[in-house]
Amino acid sequence: MSDAQSGESSTTATDGVAAVDRALSIALALARAAAPMQLSELSRATGLYKSTLLRLLASLERANLVTRRTDRRYTLGPLAFLFGRAFDASNGLREGLTPILDWLVAHGTESPSFHIQHGPEQRLCLLRLDSAHSTLDRVRVGDILPLHRGAAGKVLLAFREDPPTVDSTLIFTSFGERDPLCGAVACPVFGPFGMLLGALSLSGPLERFSPAAVERMSTLLLQAGERATHALGGNWPRHPPAPGA
Repeated sequence: MSDAQSGESSTTATDGVAAVDRALSIALALARAAAPMQLSELSRATGLYKSTLLRLLASLERANLVTRRTDRRYTLGPLAFLFGRAFDASNGLREGLTPILDWLVAHGTESPSFHIQHGPEQRLCLLRLDSAHSTLDRVRVGDILPLHRGAAGKVLLAFREDPPTVDSTLIFTSFGERDPLCGAVACPVFGPFGMLLGALSLSGPLERFSPAAVERMSTLLLQAGERATHALGGNWPRHPPAPGA
């Protein structure tokens, strides 16, 4: 192969890798968005020119990874659903998190649950395990709760940036905010590419959330968050600030 041919092959490969990187940045932006995105929003999120975006979006639409809606907004397409099912089959949230919820209860914590964002103003309780205590709070799987109140909501708000900014405490608390009789502590769970998967929380009657109990549960919760993150393919921040710092 001549030097000219070798140079051309190298340039083509580099251009191809760059195109794949840009296409993946679009898919990630759509995956992290709380709602379908306009072209201008995608441009800001990815740093790509609109002309470049349109070319890549056309390719992603043909592959069914992206769908263009009638209102000219973009969202993930059916191929993303297939990817999600395949990921869940091998690295499912339930399979990854259930042993960790069991571990927390075995260590005497309040009731653990896992929450994800559900629209711009709400969150959804996806998983829940009752503690061994005789009295419990009233959170159940499938409950739709406010995003702007409660420890789990604070986590979802704090780390929903693209990518999440981890420069503050990983533990958030609430004492009677959503329910005047309920307390909670929560931390994030991260997935691949630093994506926030959701919030792991411990909640129960407010009377049991003494400073000593909150400190103990916070320590256990950070261990659980790290284990959950690793189980689901993410990387846990190496040196997070201590709770309350």
